[in-house]
Amino acid sequence: MKRVVVGISGGVDSSVSAYLLKQQGYDVVGLFMINWHDSEGMLEGKCTWEDDLLFAQLTTKKLGIELHTVDLSKEYKTRVVDYMFAEYEKGRTPNPDVLCNREVKFDLFVKEALKLDTDLIATGHYCQKDTIDVNGKVVNRLLAGHDPNKDQSYFLCQLTQEQLSHALFPVGNLHKFEVRKIAEEQSLATAEKKDSQGICFVGKVDLPTFLQQKLKAKKGRIIELPEEIFLDDSEFPPIKEMNSLTDEELEKITTPLSLIPSFGKQVGLHNGAHYYTIGQNKGLNIGGRPKPSFVLRIDTDKNLIYTGLGKEHEGLFRKGLAINDNEVHWIRPDLALKTGESVEYLVRIRYRQPLQKAILIKRENKLYILFEKKQRGIAPGQFAAWYKENELVGSGVICR
Repeated sequence: MKRVVVGISGGVDSSVSAYLLKQQGYDVVGLFMINWHDSEGMLEGKCTWEDDLLFAQLTTKKLGIELHTVDLSKEYKTRVVDYMFAEYEKGRTPNPDVLCNREVKFDLFVKEALKLDTDLIATGHYCQKDTIDVNGKVVNRLLAGHDPNKDQSYFLCQLTQEQLSHALFPVGNLHKFEVRKIAEEQSLATAEKKDSQGICFVGKVDLPTFLQQKLKAKKGRIIELPEEIFLDDSEFPPIKEMNSLTDEELEKITTPLSLIPSFGKQVGLHNGAHYYTIGQNKGLNIGGRPKPSFVLRIDTDKNLIYTGLGKEHEGLFRKGLAINDNEVHWIRPDLALKTGESVEYLVRIRYRQPLQKAILIKRENKLYILFEKKQRGIAPGQFAAWYKENELVGSGVICR
């Protein structure tokens, strides 16, 4: 009988995952991770792991399986939270959930699971996995979840072949309502428990308050920019012909317009440029404008925020993005592009965003992604993930 350690989070997805694996004949063991203790900046007023542990205990008792706990809060702070602070300080927009999966759930967690004499680990992610043969070698494929409204493959976009080789995703072929139904039928305590929200293992936070733990507030100017300075009448070639663009043209397309305060006018003050992200319109406290204001650019060096009026402001939209070589990751190394090569894929730059047609162009020091249609709110620090149909092939951190 194969032994599998399930990451029991105290939620319905991991609970049903444990149940399904037991039904399939596995020797199932639960492992609960404590990753965050601090309550500063929490909207709920407390860290939620105590409640989650109670649900995990109720679930494993009901299923008749062992439950182990491990405190990884020190490592989580170093690998995920400190990274998040550092990225915001540089004016970038990190995705801590992606880092949490790469650094914690599929690294630290796997190492702890292996101590329990297992070769397999399982999580409640809504994604799927299969294996194929490539030139006589077994290759793991990460596939989108069957439920299009819950597909979580994007959050796993930084996983490696080694990490995938250990992984099982028991609910990946189910819809959310089916998972809830199974939990109800089995009288699991998590059947009606709400899904967790906010930062992975931390919960819902007031972001500026949370960031103030490390990043000091400092007053700066909010500069409103007219839409006309972003208008571009130049024609882009069809997506199939974009690979013929020169390096200079690729750099121009993927470099946001360099802005000078004299282009616009001051419309308010902020408490720190590092507390904001591109596309944000809440928390600006700008009144008396004819339309809502949105963040267009962030300059943490000069502590300036540039805004524009309306959610369709031209400054919010861009044709392409760039990723530095050292931040490009291929889940499928056998499909990695060589310098001078290009390929058409489907791309998303945030969770739940519909996949967008794009071309990936590999040049000497960067990977460029040019879209068929302009994309709203591209922000440095985000992860761009590219798919071939329903398979997630690779990802990278947007540098601009």
